[in-house]
Amino acid sequence: MTLNRSFPLAALGLLLGASLAQAAAPAQPKLIRRGAYLVSIAGCHDCHTPLKMGPKGPEPDMTRMLSGHPDSLKMPPAPKLPEGPWGWAGSLTMTAFTGPWGVSYSANLTPDKETGLGSWTEAQFLQMVRTRRHLGQGRPILPPMPVQNLQLVSEPDLKAIFAYLQSIPAVHNRVPVPIEPAATPIPMH
Repeated sequence: MTLNRSFPLAALGLLLGASLAQAAAPAQPKLIRRGAYLVSIAGCHDCHTPLKMGPKGPEPDMTRMLSGHPDSLKMPPAPKLPEGPWGWAGSLTMTAFTGPWGVSYSANLTPDKETGLGSWTEAQFLQMVRTRRHLGQGRPILPPMPVQNLQLVSEPDLKAIFAYLQSIPAVHNRVPVPIEPAATPIPMH
């Protein structure tokens, strides 16, 4: 019988690897808790969690937490906005908005791979914040999303937000693409 001398070393490596993984594991829940806190105080639910009517009026629909504008809610054409100090309007779900930028819909922030952030990398999320562009290179992030505020958040806190968003339940919800503003002639004086 031949004794494999590499077996004890491999076993030791597995034990050390498991010990290191256990030592690193508490950091992830702490990071996720930090991200949950930041998402809460930043008001992300205000626009990314649709409202529904409850016994005391509108309330967040937590079954659709952070899933953005409901794909089942087909919006009529946006209202024509008057000229003057009123410059934008929002839907009763607080997930669709119209203004000089056109019509925008709150994005699905859940980790659904097809319709949310599930296929995004942390690097893409960070790049989105830095560039104010979808996936860091696509269309501009539109109002009323306060992406300029996110740009003031530290990188460790942005990573915590991303870790939290990747940890919540995935909701399959395909949000409509933004609608460009109607071309309006500029008055000549």
